[in-house]
Amino acid sequence: MKKRTLLILVCLALALLAAGCAAGANLAEDVPVSGGTLDGFWSGLWHGFISPFTFIISLFSDSVNIYEVHNNGGWYNFGFVFGCSIIFGGPARASKSKRN
Repeated sequence: MKKRTLLILVCLALALLAAGCAAGANLAEDVPVSGGTLDGFWSGLWHGFISPFTFIISLFSDSVNIYEVHNNGGWYNFGFVFGCSIIFGGPARASKSKRN
């Protein structure tokens, strides 16, 4: 198997593995899934980090959510935005720009 094909398969497997930890409520009862607790900063950070993968998968599946609606408010939102900024470059991308 070529290295490129193997790399694509490994990346696809990692994306599916990460999407398995996607946000989502218990639709049968409309309650949080993790023992009745609300998601906080760390869950928001993780969901923001895997948001590109969950977005692509959510296009093909109605059972995958990008954002957890049962959250504790500001801390979850901060974690989600921070996770998105990490995955999309954020401050690190700005520091790599050329300076005159």
